Amino acid sequence: MPSLLSVVPLVLGPVQTNSYLVADATSGVAAVIDPAWEGGRIADEAARHGWRITDVWLTHAHFDHFGGAGGVCDRLDPPPKVALHPLDQPLWRVHGGAGWFGISSFDPGPEPTVDLGAGMTLRLGELEFQVRHAPGHSPGHVIFYCREAKQAFCGDVIFDGGVGRTDLPGGDWEELLASIRQQILTLPDEVALHPGHGPSTTVGRERRTNPFLTG
Repeated sequence: MPSLLSVVPLVLGPVQTNSYLVADATSGVAAVIDPAWEGGRIADEAARHGWRITDVWLTHAHFDHFGGAGGVCDRLDPPPKVALHPLDQPLWRVHGGAGWFGISSFDPGPEPTVDLGAGMTLRLGELEFQVRHAPGHSPGHVIFYCREAKQAFCGDVIFDGGVGRTDLPGGDWEELLASIRQQILTLPDEVALHPGHGPSTTVGRERRTNPFLTG
């Protein structure tokens, strides 16, 4: 029987960020994509499903996408490995720019030790996720694409009817649009896009109706 991808979205933190608990439903091996906040709540949700979290995957290093990493890792033994693109390590080291938003301190969790790179394959049980480098919102932003499940976790690159902001340090508008064209619009129309904020959408829907791409 083929492995199936189970996805539990959780909206967490001060700016309502989407965290995704993803698991190979066959083996129960799980990862957390962008643990925004309330890491204990994420760990509890995994336990409720009987899943074992082995990894934390960060699409990028803005504070609202890893503010719960410490809480997740503190609850688990052994703690999960944290993965981030090296170009976003400097952003991680300044707590993801939390101070820009008036947040003085939080537990960033363990330093990322897995360096993500374009074309890299991450395994979750029997499932594979392709890492697609998509800068523009931040220099080291990545997308996690599971071809078998036809699902992509795209952080703050693209949203339902919108695209990521580029006015924060390291942002670049032309680079963001190039990333969308090269890393999102090259996927099949039926692929589900799970963004960092707001509802999920599909590649086809954004190709046809996203005003930032159709104008």
